[in-house]
Amino acid sequence: MAGQDEGALVGAASVPGLLRTTTTPEFAGLTFHEVLAKSALSQVPAMSAMPFRWTVNPYRGCSHSCTYCYARYTHSYLDLDTGEGFDREIVVKTNVGERLAVELGKPSWNREHVVLGTGTDPYQRAEGRYRLMPRVVEALHRSGTPFSVLTKGTLLRRDLPLLADAARDVPVGVGVSIAVWDDELHRSLEHGAPTPRARLDLVRAVRAAGLPCGVFLAPVLPHLTDSAEQLDAALADVAAAGATGVTVVPLHLRPGAREHVARWVGRHRPDLVPAYRELYRRGAYVPRGYREALAARLAPLLEQHGFAASTSGELREGAWPEGSLPLTAPPSSSSSRAVMTTTGAEPAPTLF
Repeated sequence: MAGQDEGALVGAASVPGLLRTTTTPEFAGLTFHEVLAKSALSQVPAMSAMPFRWTVNPYRGCSHSCTYCYARYTHSYLDLDTGEGFDREIVVKTNVGERLAVELGKPSWNREHVVLGTGTDPYQRAEGRYRLMPRVVEALHRSGTPFSVLTKGTLLRRDLPLLADAARDVPVGVGVSIAVWDDELHRSLEHGAPTPRARLDLVRAVRAAGLPCGVFLAPVLPHLTDSAEQLDAALADVAAAGATGVTVVPLHLRPGAREHVARWVGRHRPDLVPAYRELYRRGAYVPRGYREALAARLAPLLEQHGFAASTSGELREGAWPEGSLPLTAPPSSSSSRAVMTTTGAEPAPTLF
């Protein structure tokens, strides 16, 4: 473990497997709940449209502090705050690499695709202190398990040699998420995350290492990042960085994120409160009319920037961009490089 502790704190009793709760001046404002995890692999529900069945998340909570983060609700399972608490109280699965190696070594393991980073970012700031990911990557590599990494953390650069080495033996995919391109809006909405330009440089570095890299243009924020001009500029930058594919995802607001975004809109863009109330009055997802309008704006831009659209103005649930999922064979020339994705309606929370 890197860094010196100023002192251990009394831990949160609601966090299972808690070893200790600690802070350090090197990570001012963050509290780490160090735990021993009973398991590393999590199985995706059978009803999910995601194109994989297994995930690993070394951390819970995320210091990227993205206002719109869909995973905020998971902190409520631990009786932790889903607002600033999600940003500042980080659960660290200190033994995740060792547990993963054990689970992947079982005769029953079929070497199915595993995704790292579906819950919270595996390359957030805490990874600089705990260095959990090298052991996770090593365990996957040694077991012959195909895997992919989803992140907006530029710390992934540190592990590019490990990922490139693993890719010689097992299929590896990389996905980078970039939601906000305006610097001022970035500082307001995701102040703990690397800048958009730094993430574009990360895409370039991943490609230079010989790895594929899909970009999640996600989430697209209604009336903030969804104009034709903004999408055009974003896709131009993504294409110039060498991304192998792109997925465009409209903002969805589950409980936890919904309340957090509502406070942000009310504080920073009160003029948009009526629009957001109307868009999300029926649930977590934007209505069909918005999705179709967004798809219509995107279609010519995707073609212009070399990303072949995979649908005819429709949104497809569970789609990931080319390069973000490990491939057992190189993609054919007719493979889709761009997709739009969403999920269906949910019962409406009461916030908007």
